[in-house]
Amino acid sequence: MSDEQGNESSGEAPGNHGPHGSTAALAIGASGVVFGDIGTSPLYAVKEIFVGHHPLAVDRLHIYGAMSLIFWSLMIVVTIKYVTFILRADNKGEGGSLALLALIQRSSGQKKWTKGLTMLGIAATALFFGDAMITPAVSVLSAVEGLETVGKGFDEFVIPISIVILVGLFAIQSRGTETVGRLFGPVMTFYFVVIAVLGVIQISANPAILWALNPMWAFKFIAHDLKLAFLALGSVVLAVTGAEALYADMGHFGRRPIRLAWLFLVFPALLLNYFGQSALMLAHPAAAENPFYLMAGEAWRLPLVILATVATVIASQAVITGAFSVTQQAIQLGLIPRLRIDHTSEKAAGQIYVKLTNYALMVLVIILVIGFRSSSNLAAAYGIAVTGTMFITALMLGVLAVRVWNWPVPAVAGLVGGFMLIDGIFFASNLTKFFDGGWFPLLIGAIAFTFLTTWAAGRKLMIQRLNEASMPIGVFIKSAAASARRIPLTAVFMTSARDGVPPALLHNLKHNMVLHERIVLLTVRIADVPRVREEHRSEVQPLGEGFYRIILNYGFMDEIEVPAALGRLETCGGRFEPMKTSYFLSRQTLLVSDRPGMAIWREHLFAWMLRNAESAMEFFKLPTNRVVELGSQVEI
Repeated sequence: MSDEQGNESSGEAPGNHGPHGSTAALAIGASGVVFGDIGTSPLYAVKEIFVGHHPLAVDRLHIYGAMSLIFWSLMIVVTIKYVTFILRADNKGEGGSLALLALIQRSSGQKKWTKGLTMLGIAATALFFGDAMITPAVSVLSAVEGLETVGKGFDEFVIPISIVILVGLFAIQSRGTETVGRLFGPVMTFYFVVIAVLGVIQISANPAILWALNPMWAFKFIAHDLKLAFLALGSVVLAVTGAEALYADMGHFGRRPIRLAWLFLVFPALLLNYFGQSALMLAHPAAAENPFYLMAGEAWRLPLVILATVATVIASQAVITGAFSVTQQAIQLGLIPRLRIDHTSEKAAGQIYVKLTNYALMVLVIILVIGFRSSSNLAAAYGIAVTGTMFITALMLGVLAVRVWNWPVPAVAGLVGGFMLIDGIFFASNLTKFFDGGWFPLLIGAIAFTFLTTWAAGRKLMIQRLNEASMPIGVFIKSAAASARRIPLTAVFMTSARDGVPPALLHNLKHNMVLHERIVLLTVRIADVPRVREEHRSEVQPLGEGFYRIILNYGFMDEIEVPAALGRLETCGGRFEPMKTSYFLSRQTLLVSDRPGMAIWREHLFAWMLRNAESAMEFFKLPTNRVVELGSQVEI
């Protein structure tokens, strides 16, 4: 971040946190938040396989083959890859691409190969935002499309109702999800029980469908028509979308509750429902038009539509909340500018609201619904971002296993290589849907990647330019402390540099001709751990003549409150009195130039991002009536 932010993303501080509550309660909560996305996949996955852009014949070979592919995809990708192995890769309890990247960097140090890994981690984060747009659109639209099975004449209401639901969902985000969140687990648990019962009813009428558990049916399908099977994988992968949430939401619920919820509730319910839909299609091939809803009798379809819609809202809520958390992590790690973050709960630190992210997602989701108009069309756009993220996660897992866990290279190559092969095949299959809508999440991912890398590179370059012109702090203290008039107050100068004089301090002395009695050079350092314990929060270094250097350590999931942290310090000249402490910030105006560093267009983009970043005063929770901003120009 820039000099006035006083923030740097290097360094480490110890710390940890974990979810609180009984394992059973956490498992029920996880069934709602963590599994909302993958739990609503039955609404559209089977339908897309048989009537989507690459439809299959609704006969015994293709039904058995598709169900075998779904079962083994869930088993290998979710149960083995994510639940068994990737959940082991926790960064002080937290998961997700950025947390995994920070864990590898902290354990391996800055080496040549880590730069490429950083780019992959940023790419995974960019692709996540593409996924975060499509999930609410395809989930809600597929649920509301169930009205078409209730009766004729409902078709024209599907899109308007979907838009109303989505607008309402995004509109309530600022109020927080604490109260609604208590209902997520029980409602989704009831939903999983209902879809399991529907599956059991259909399977009992045609139990032969269980032969599809045999992987030989998948091989028979592939051998029968390799090209069609390859294309079908682009729809089969819809059954595992949401697997990344298992890892990303680990910090909210913990590894054990997530594993228990998957193995004993979600996985069995999904399998029963998928095989129930297949059993129905074996008996009634025409049911492929919408097998999820047609499993229920006519009298129960409207209640099922309502329940499924509620479930998709919950799934969408989980993805939106995840987008807020990823945005916060990216800000703390110096990948995007400061944005306003509101905490919506006094008890749960993870419940946050990012206004810009929320409304950007809302606009893009509505554009998707209006532009694609059906869940089948959206399903064509779905999958590329998800499988791309999965592939990158598998690659990063391999690096972690070798560099951090010290596993034997041959074992890692066999295990992770197998995961990457499967993810790569899924990704390649989804690339065939590029012109059917798959370009959209890739475009959003490319835009997000450009913003993330431009901000990180521009911030680093600007700090270098500022350091080039800075005066050593020891020289400044010797020359200025004795000659300048001192006033009996405290001045806190925010700086990202570990050495040198902040520009605001030089400008204050130049224009006001005074120095405060106590001068603090304050740096906020974001460690590559989720949270930092309070006892490790601050580092104080006396510099002499009333000057002090203070470093405040935070994790990338911590809330930063500078005045509160200073108020707990008594080791640098006494307590900080709020009405006798002033905060000085440097505000840089960038001058675009042809100096080596970045392309001109990226310099303009970085300058625009810097101008639109949230004020450092709000980001650091500084008192509005005690802040002084002094500007300077920087040529990059």
